[in-house]
Amino acid sequence: MTAHTRLRTRPTHAMRVTTAVTAAAAAVLTPVLLAVAAAAEDGPVDAGIFVDKVDGLPADFVAGVDVSSVLSLEASGTVFRDEDGQPADLFEVLADHDVTYVRVRVWNDPYDADGNGYGGGTVDVPRAVEIGRRATAAGMRVLVDLHYSDFWADPAKVHVPKAWAGLDAAQRATAAGEFTQDALQDFEDAGVDVGMVQVGNESNNGIAGISCPSASATVSSWEPCVGVYEAGAAAVRSVFPEALVALHFTNPENGRYATYAGILDHYDVDYDVFASSWYPMWHGSLTNLTSVLKDVADTYGKKVMVAETSWASTLDNGDTHPNTVSSGSPAVEGYPVSVQGQAWLVRDVIQAVHDVGPAGIGVFYWEPAWLPVGGPADAASQQALWEEHGSGWASSFAGGYDDAADWYGGSAWDNQALFAFDGTPLESLRVFRYARTGATTARVPSQVESPVVDVRLGDDVTLPSTVRVTYNDGSVENPTVAWSGAVAWIRGTGTYTIPGITSTDLDVTATVRVTAPNLVRNGSFEDGDTSMWDASWSVATSANAIHATGDATDGTRALQFWAGEPFVVEAKQRITGVPAGTYRLSAVVRGGGQGEGDTLNLWAWSSALGDGVQEPVWLAGWSNPTTFTLDGVVVGADGTVEVGAYLGLSANAWGTLDAFRLEPVVSAAPVDRTALQAALDEAAAVDRSRWTDTSLADLDEAVAAGRVVLAAGQPTQADVDAVTALVTGALDALQATPTPTPTSTPTTPTPTTAPTGTPSASPSASPSASPASPASPASPAISADRRTVRPGEKVGVTVTGVSGTQVEIGIASTYQRLTTVPVSNGTATATVTVPTTLAAGLHHLQARDATGAVLAQVEIRVAGSALATTGADVAVPVALAVALLALGLAAVAVAARRRHGTGARAVER
Repeated sequence: MTAHTRLRTRPTHAMRVTTAVTAAAAAVLTPVLLAVAAAAEDGPVDAGIFVDKVDGLPADFVAGVDVSSVLSLEASGTVFRDEDGQPADLFEVLADHDVTYVRVRVWNDPYDADGNGYGGGTVDVPRAVEIGRRATAAGMRVLVDLHYSDFWADPAKVHVPKAWAGLDAAQRATAAGEFTQDALQDFEDAGVDVGMVQVGNESNNGIAGISCPSASATVSSWEPCVGVYEAGAAAVRSVFPEALVALHFTNPENGRYATYAGILDHYDVDYDVFASSWYPMWHGSLTNLTSVLKDVADTYGKKVMVAETSWASTLDNGDTHPNTVSSGSPAVEGYPVSVQGQAWLVRDVIQAVHDVGPAGIGVFYWEPAWLPVGGPADAASQQALWEEHGSGWASSFAGGYDDAADWYGGSAWDNQALFAFDGTPLESLRVFRYARTGATTARVPSQVESPVVDVRLGDDVTLPSTVRVTYNDGSVENPTVAWSGAVAWIRGTGTYTIPGITSTDLDVTATVRVTAPNLVRNGSFEDGDTSMWDASWSVATSANAIHATGDATDGTRALQFWAGEPFVVEAKQRITGVPAGTYRLSAVVRGGGQGEGDTLNLWAWSSALGDGVQEPVWLAGWSNPTTFTLDGVVVGADGTVEVGAYLGLSANAWGTLDAFRLEPVVSAAPVDRTALQAALDEAAAVDRSRWTDTSLADLDEAVAAGRVVLAAGQPTQADVDAVTALVTGALDALQATPTPTPTSTPTTPTPTTAPTGTPSASPSASPSASPASPASPASPAISADRRTVRPGEKVGVTVTGVSGTQVEIGIASTYQRLTTVPVSNGTATATVTVPTTLAAGLHHLQARDATGAVLAQVEIRVAGSALATTGADVAVPVALAVALLALGLAAVAVAARRRHGTGARAVER
């Protein structure tokens, strides 16, 4: 496409000398490729997920990923795998899934004075070059993402590189140009195919430690930052004149992109691409994204793209570090947490950028391979790897540079990867391919609503009569639900789980949260009337307000704070008419950037308390919103109490206050739940294959009631004893599954052939010279008697070529153990049940040894169909074409190695 001339690969001598060979291969292969393309045009391919085709997607539309953490992950022991579950190079796997671009972030000096890395991949220039070299070797182009910082740069983090701390803005611009020139020269010298360079990362509020706030952006206020953009762009043109220059911003939902683009146009900044982040949990609608990008493209003639996006495939956590998207995160309409939801989201982002028109050039998925390291529950081993190799968000060594001391640790992104925790690609990694062809599969439920019901203590509990069921083709049904009678066992405050089953035979759970009355009015700020609050900020900024924010923890609004200088935040509310008694105050605090000596407290005052009471709080990072509790809030006979929070903060501290609650302390008589817990443990250990469905259903109902009483805030001992008897009674009443009586069919014996009168051969006169060599042991292999199944169905599995006495059978993407079976003569067999919770798509049945190592695996399609293939008419021309192409590509590879000297080497988060 004319609009994408800079995206084309530059011709080289190696390309020219192989033109004849490649042309010959193309002459043979073209009819085959055209036939395949025609088939794709006829309709979507069979797959394990649904993906609607993006019509008219250009051949050069960028399908990119950012895998900047890869070197640290590999050093920490992460193994990436191909579709067959075999260890493979990550870059080869990405290329095999039609990824065309790799983005790599670059930090100036991500080390402390002792040389300890800051983490997050610890991506300095040499490590970024290595990533770029490997991407190039796999046939992908590279986007170099220059942060102009020693660690993370985003709207909340505008830190100056340590070496530039004493420079003014103009001097930092000069330093940025020199750094860009030197860094890119290293990429060029290494033969990295750099197609695009990003000058700054999410630089809404500044760059290189220069503050240029977005909320008050003007031509004059942004002039110091423009100097960095200009110097960086000039350096890019010097080293890679054909590469695109991109500037990167975020928060498309706030409507400020037109302002940024106008300022850049005023200064005639030399750049090609206006890039945006877009995350579904933070950045508004895709319709708005298309609109604001199209406005920039049409008004200023710029190309546009999404430089970062992602979504979760599971709520499971692969390590001990909290995830950004977790069970407590707000749902995102239209995108279930599943492999299917991931694929839908990426496809829709591609569509949103494509809808801009020819100026929409591509999409990058952020960190699709940031997998957990160490044992899944071994915090000590994980922490050691994060610290040593930088494979987590941050190491403790970064604490001297930014607020990482508050939140350092592991990956908060592992459940947003396009790989399972064991390194096997999820089918969502195929979305860049499926977006061009479309994909279809059998229609099955992909998400069942789990309703949450909030009830005030003393009120009746009413559960919804229907739930929303989303199917993997995007359709929705609302079946009725029969809820467990366990709801009748709710006793007092607490959080309760109630199971149910839909009229379409799907399991469902409801969460019932029973709380004492909250005496704080508008405690989560969701009501636009905040007159009951007395809130103040000593420094006025656009962030300092009660408003809608992606940092809210209970709903969509919160009291937010940030300033570029030391400041104080106070929020308080006076409550009257409160019955005398003892209360508990709580609030949720989220944020970062707390400085040493900062004062942060949750407090309460009443006439009965004299000087009042207070409890320290702190900012634990974005991914760690924390509920702080202040006990002992005594209200006297006058019925008046004042509650609030005081934050005395350092410059650049940021965060939110949310979900204030003042609740009466409800007393409860002590009860002994030991016997109940033992009965529930016994029920959990029951081998369900031995008992009838009817008796198991009775047990499940009793267990549901037992779990409710176990979670109850104010049960009586009579409640505990009664439900314990219910569980033990159901255990005693389990009915064994009848053993079928085999039937015999008489057969008529057939006589064997009469023996011959003489032996077939004479014995040898002497023993053989040496014993016969034993057969070589076979490599482990696994087979399944069915390759397409539905959740809940059984599959026969055979494992061969294994040593030892037993082997574990399980299923991945996210690995689940199914059974352990004995090995006899190197072979094991089992019949396993596909988990009912398993999402539709491609998965792998795996055989593992006692250490958990994968011995072998076989791909199965859950609720899908096998790919139909016909190859009789094309095998010969394809083989010939492949041979000719191989000859041409070999010549290219040899020439490239000689030319590059590579030898055989291959927040707002």
